[in-house]
Formats: sequence, structure tokens, C-alpha cells
Amino acid sequence: MSQELPFVIDPSGVDRHGEYQALRARGAATQVDILGLRAWAVSDPALLKTLLTSPDISKDGRAHYPDFQQTAGTWPLALWIAVESMFTAYGADHRRLRRLVAPAFGARRIAALRPTIRSMVTELIDDLARVPDGQVVDLRERLAFPLPIAVIGHLMGVPQDQREGFREIVDRVFDSTLTPEQAQANTARLYERIDELIDIKRGAPGDDMTSFLISARDEESDGAGFTDQELRDTLGLMINAGYETTVNVIDQAIVAMLTSPGQLRLVRGGEATWDDVVEETLRHEPAVKYLPLRFAITDVRLPDGRIIRAGEPILAAYAAANRHPEWHGPDADTFDVTRRVKDHLAFGYGVHFCLGAPLARLEVAEALSQLFERFPAMSLAVPADALRPIPTLISNGHQELPVYLRAVG
Repeated sequence: MSQELPFVIDPSGVDRHGEYQALRARGAATQVDILGLRAWAVSDPALLKTLLTSPDISKDGRAHYPDFQQTAGTWPLALWIAVESMFTAYGADHRRLRRLVAPAFGARRIAALRPTIRSMVTELIDDLARVPDGQVVDLRERLAFPLPIAVIGHLMGVPQDQREGFREIVDRVFDSTLTPEQAQANTARLYERIDELIDIKRGAPGDDMTSFLISARDEESDGAGFTDQELRDTLGLMINAGYETTVNVIDQAIVAMLTSPGQLRLVRGGEATWDDVVEETLRHEPAVKYLPLRFAITDVRLPDGRIIRAGEPILAAYAAANRHPEWHGPDADTFDVTRRVKDHLAFGYGVHFCLGAPLARLEVAEALSQLFERFPAMSLAVPADALRPIPTLISNGHQELPVYLRAVG
């Protein structure tokens, strides 16, 4: 890697917008330091799309990252490159693993979940309606958290008494302020929970995704199924991604609407829809800011002539790319539900595009629709700049979301 001084990514995520601007100012790609690991961060959307669809770029660190063994043993975010699932697979292995998981997220199955999700949201909103006037409510705790937990728990067949345990562990998977020892201990707890779930479902299978994946592991005899580790890591991927990311989109969408009254009027006046709100939130404040890591298989020449050498890590700077003025114009930092170009990279791009995107969109739109219909006078209970980001360089949400559900005064 060249001797360019790397830009240090803040693990606490305090000034995310300042980071995005700094990365874009350094060019389409720039060298960064991520918790001591040096990588190329790509913030130009055109270049990022090219790399995300290039056969010369891999997510398989075992095969294509010379420093994998050392990094996997010492880096706080080692789990993000060490798992063995479609998240890190390349080529034929990726196609095999994605084929096994894809049926769970088919259009018919997601459509069948709509009444269940609507009922879950209604139950949570009914509970909020019982809060006395004038009392501050943390909507991250009372809505943004419990809805995705309930949905992914239902989809995966996670027993009710296990769901809270998964929540704490998943939060720490995304926490980039942990020490390597803390991260390793959390990873061990995650696998303990996953193994417990596998044992439960092997003993009493049901009509759920965990049982389906176990069946795919146990019944395939031609090498097309999962290995034991792939099964564990696939379950972990689905629980992690299906929960944390959706929490943050709900959180950010609520904040956007409460701080943009003109945008909320457009929705209430029929000039935009809640689906428009979801898409603009995904562009403006995506749930994932940076996604570690990809690796160059061969030397890759950048538009400015610099070269990403074979084996060097690449960081997808999704949030910085989503706000790039060459993609969304000079008002790219503005939240606009009527934006004509709705494209974004919030769910990735290319063969690793998130299978759970339709489910996440459905959950967020349903939550917003019912929440703002039931509480039309809702307002933030603190100034917007007092909302504290969660301590991570990966995901994008707030530690709390305090609101007044009804008009105060």
C-alpha cells in the first residue's frame, strides 16, 4: 500500500457527516485506518458500483487477504471477515449459499408476512397509546427495537425467551469501540446462542427459517448444502442483519420526519408516500455507514491512476456515496421525499445485494404509517443535535429517541 497518510475512521461515529465530506474530498477512493487496519475507502458511487460488481473484488478474506490469519486473531471487527456464510463468500460458494437462503425472502413469503407485521406494529402502537400525556417516550426502545426483534424472531423461530439475549449480543457485534478481547467474548456468546437455537430446532422443527436451513444442512448429500460452520454463520447473519439494520432505519426515518415538517406535510397531503420516506431515509441516513471488508484479487487501477494492489482491503463507504453530489446533485445532503432519483446503496449492490431488503422496507413503512397516523402531534423531546449516535463506525442510529407522543404545552 502506498505511503499516503490514511484518514482515521472514528470508531465512535460522532461526526459521520464530517467524515463523509472528508472522504469525498480525498477523491473517489482514499486510504483509511479502521481500528488499526489500513484499507481503501471508496466513496464515489460510480467507482463503488464498479468494484462491487467486479470479479476482481472478493469478500473471501481466507482466500484473498494475505493478512487474514493475523487480522482474524487481533482485529476488534474480526467477525465481519471471519464468518463463513454468503456474506463473505465468493464465486461459486456465494452462489451456492445464496441459493439455499433465497427462498426465505421470496416475494410470496414476504407478502404473506404483511398481516403479521401489521398486527405486531398495531400491538406496539396500542401500547404506546397508553403512555400518559406529557411523558417522554424512547421510541428506539419502544418501537424501533421490538418490531424487528419480533419479526426476525417469528421468521427464524427464535423462542420468546431467547430474543432479548440475542439483542444484547447483536448490539455488541456492531459496536466498534470494543477491545479485541471483548469482541471475542461476544462472538463466543453469539455462537453459544446460535448453537442453542440449532439444538432446539433439531429437536422440534417448525415452519420457520431456522428449521428450513437445518433441513438444508442435514438433507443435502452432494456437497451443495451447508457445512456446520456455514449453518451457524448463516443463522448469525440473518439474525444480525435482520434486526440491527431495520432498527436504525425506523429510528432515522422518525427523526427525519420530526425534523422536516414540510416533508411530513407532503406525505399527509398525498404528494408523497411512506414508501418514498423509506427510500429517502435509506439514501440520506442508511443503516450501514461502512461495510468491512472486500479484497482485491488482482491489481485494480483507479481512475486517477493509483493502484489497489492484490490482497489489499477495501471498505465500502455506502453513506458517503449515497450523499455524493455527482449522484444526487448539490442538494444531496437534503432530505427530500420527492427526490426524482431514488437510487442508493443502502442494501449494497451486485451479487451481495441484501436479500432482506423487501422485508425491511415493509417493516419500516408499516411502522411509520401507523405511528404518525396515531400520533399526529408527535415531537422530539430534545433538540435534534442532542441525539447521541450509537458508538460504532458500522451502523447508523441513535442511542435513544425521546419524543412526546402528543402535543405538550
